[in-house]
Amino acid sequence: MTQIERYIFRIALSAFLACLVGLTGTIWVTQALRELDLITAKGQTLLIFLLVTGLSLPTLIAVISPMALFIAVIYALNKLNGDSELIVMSAAGMKPRAILRPFLTLAFAISFLTAFLTIQVMPSSFQELRDVVTRVRGDLIANVVKEGQFTSLENGITFHFRERGQGGALLGLFIQDKREAGKTKVYLAERGLAIDVDGQSYLALEKGSVHQQMKDSRDSSILTFERYTIDLAAFAPPDAEIVYKPRERSTTQLLFPDRSERYYLAQKGRFRAELHDRLSAWLYPIALTFIAFAALGDPRTTRQGRGLSVAGAIVAVTVLRIAGFAATSAAARSAGAVVAIYAVPLVAIGLSALVIFHGPAVRAAGTRLGAAIRRPRAPRLAAS
Repeated sequence: MTQIERYIFRIALSAFLACLVGLTGTIWVTQALRELDLITAKGQTLLIFLLVTGLSLPTLIAVISPMALFIAVIYALNKLNGDSELIVMSAAGMKPRAILRPFLTLAFAISFLTAFLTIQVMPSSFQELRDVVTRVRGDLIANVVKEGQFTSLENGITFHFRERGQGGALLGLFIQDKREAGKTKVYLAERGLAIDVDGQSYLALEKGSVHQQMKDSRDSSILTFERYTIDLAAFAPPDAEIVYKPRERSTTQLLFPDRSERYYLAQKGRFRAELHDRLSAWLYPIALTFIAFAALGDPRTTRQGRGLSVAGAIVAVTVLRIAGFAATSAAARSAGAVVAIYAVPLVAIGLSALVIFHGPAVRAAGTRLGAAIRRPRAPRLAAS
């Protein structure tokens, strides 16, 4: 790149990084606030909280990057035009393709990043997030048992605790165990704490008693204890096999799926749509760059013209994204709609390139067409 092209590239790159960091940080904070109940209500550690919220970052970056690039290109072109640099470049004979080159260089770099995230990183992060959420939901103490409520499980266990203390401790604990036919056990404890030993979950009870009574007997045995340990694995229902959704599967698994799998047979369209949506995601940064440059690449001196151009570019990007979502949705229902997934960004690139490189001819043709439509027709002579 020439010196002037490096100058334009630095302006666009700095604007892109500022937009990307600002937008990603803002949205990530809102997502993190929604997951605070992992610590406050579900008793999970700060590490689990950071892991769950951090796994959403690749998705946020992949979604925000094209829009941040679009904003950066608009900002850079407006800055160049406002400082009259765009006018000087044009007057000096600098062709549109030379001005466009640094923006396209940045766009291809963002396209590579988007492709890497959507094809490789995002499926792995979605899968890991699914595994973490499954483990959190499978935590009996954190998710099934509610403070101040009697919770009855399907296997004959009834849980109750008065309140949750510091460190996730359960205060005022009551457990009724009716798993064995004809026998009832009741555990009462002042305090209980879930612990993990060699990957197994246990509930350590402190200062309580165990009441055991047979069905046909009025007598009951009472055992007091200072510390008593219960295996929580017996209380929880057996884990079901995890079935990963299409977005949680690797690109290789989408390319070569197990065609005998029931879930694949029922959701074949979603597998197809997800695959081609990933493979086409890299086209959108380039398309948005072309749209922004087509709207603002020409030097202008009136602010009104720039404002209308920015509004037109935003409308065009909105239509582009809506059309892309519609094409992906249609591809889930029909294999023939797969072509539309790639056609939507490619058509946007083609039309924008036509405006950039042949703008005067396109505008002249449009002027002639408009004049021909508005031209009054000569009256016909009545037949004699």
